[in-house]
Amino acid sequence: MEIAPQGDSNLLDKVINLAKRRGFIFPSAEIYGGFRSTYDYGPLGVNMLRNVKQAWWNAMVQRRSDIVGIDAAILGPPAIWAASGHLETFTDPLVDCLKCKERWREDKIDGVCPNCGSTQFTEARAFNLMFKTQAGPVEGEGATAYLRPETAQGMFTNFNNVLAATRKKPPFGVAQIGKSFRNEITPQNFVFRTREFEQMEMEYFVAPADAPEWHKYWIKTRYDWYIDLGIPVEKLRLYEHAKEDLSHYSKGTTDVEFEFPWGFDELEGVANRGDYDLTQHSNASGVKLEYFDQGTNEHYTPYVIEPAAGATRAMMAFLLSAYHEDEIEGEVRTVLRLDWRLAPYQVAVLPLSKKPELESVSKAVLEQLQPYFMCDYDVTQSIGRRYRRQDEVGTPFCVTVDFDSLEDESVTVRDRDTTAQTRVKIKDLLGELRARTGQR
Repeated sequence: MEIAPQGDSNLLDKVINLAKRRGFIFPSAEIYGGFRSTYDYGPLGVNMLRNVKQAWWNAMVQRRSDIVGIDAAILGPPAIWAASGHLETFTDPLVDCLKCKERWREDKIDGVCPNCGSTQFTEARAFNLMFKTQAGPVEGEGATAYLRPETAQGMFTNFNNVLAATRKKPPFGVAQIGKSFRNEITPQNFVFRTREFEQMEMEYFVAPADAPEWHKYWIKTRYDWYIDLGIPVEKLRLYEHAKEDLSHYSKGTTDVEFEFPWGFDELEGVANRGDYDLTQHSNASGVKLEYFDQGTNEHYTPYVIEPAAGATRAMMAFLLSAYHEDEIEGEVRTVLRLDWRLAPYQVAVLPLSKKPELESVSKAVLEQLQPYFMCDYDVTQSIGRRYRRQDEVGTPFCVTVDFDSLEDESVTVRDRDTTAQTRVKIKDLLGELRARTGQR
């Protein structure tokens, strides 16, 4: 029986509490009082975040022949960011409250200070969101560098290199997963908006005339990816940006939005960037970034369709969607109904006793499964408590080794969502679990 529907007003607090208690996400530098808007991913969190990124890479690169990967540098010279427009336009409107002196983004506070309620502010001024640093031992303008605020520019500046190395032709894409950094004025809502985060971006280069159709294709494809991994349809929507609200590079942007506890907000943006980026970098560097179409004997600058998602933001949405409370045999159970591809552990091996003969069989079972699944091994407390612990972190299957296993060479497989238990021969266990997860 479901007792905590997704409309639970305390859902965010419950997920934040679980995330820290069970080792998904910790406040960074907590023993020193923390550092605002930074988080560390614990033993379970690092597994889940890796799974989110792997699911994206699998869909965007591994299962496609038209997209290749890259891993570009985080540090970059000012010339890149001048050409891209970030030095001039990558700003937020900053205001100071005249009463409590707190600083806020003007467009996020509706004229009222969230801290003290005052309506008295300074004039808004542009605040550049990029982190600036020095490269090398000598300070000076020639040594200025920036931490990238997005992963996209490394894919544009490597356009010719990728063409030469792969011999791809439009339509083709370049994908990247990596850290980005933005000096947000008001980071907020747990890991939704932070100053350090991971992005999953892809630049899809197409003939200019084909850009509108490819834009539609990628909007639908990216929307469907979230549904396939377990986010309910009713928790998602598409939001098309008005022309007056578009970024300086965009000819059209549609966001995939998720219903967070505070309302619908962006999960991923899918933009038609036109030929802005390749043209800007061509003009600034003096190096032509074009494609030569042998069929028409023409050179042209491709348009770019960009699906840009946050890995950490996506992980948060998956956690919120998966969190449930129900009642099993009169006891309240917290369960993360994560898709098995995202769960920190896919299988937990649970010997009923610590006796050597049971542990020996249990460890043999564990070794059989570990090449194919991320596994946990838990021998502490009653089997019921261990089931609850695994439910709470989203483990889809528990494999219990009991004393009968010594005689019948079988184990009990328990399903997280239904709590149904099935007896399976150890020799058939791997095949059974692979079948349940849709693997061949």
